[in-house]
Amino acid sequence: MDQTRLAKIAKALSDPTRLSIYEAIAGCSEMFCGELVEKYQLTPGTISHHLKVLADANLIESRREGQFIYNRAQPETIRDYSVALAKLARLGQRP
Repeated sequence: MDQTRLAKIAKALSDPTRLSIYEAIAGCSEMFCGELVEKYQLTPGTISHHLKVLADANLIESRREGQFIYNRAQPETIRDYSVALAKLARLGQRP
């Protein structure tokens, strides 16, 4: 994973609200935007902004079904991110 992608994921997850939204989506098969608005008591525009940042970092993907937009986590992105962080940790341990 290159540094630009690593930084984009780190930035996306650095916001506590966005991290919480990602955890909620990752904890189930799919969530639609209305569920997130209700759960976090945020405006649809704010939720939409957070979802866009997560999608741009490839942490989630969305699909439209009628008037609903469903979001699901992309677990392979977190897996790749974890591997990249582990490599960085090993670099920091060199004498």
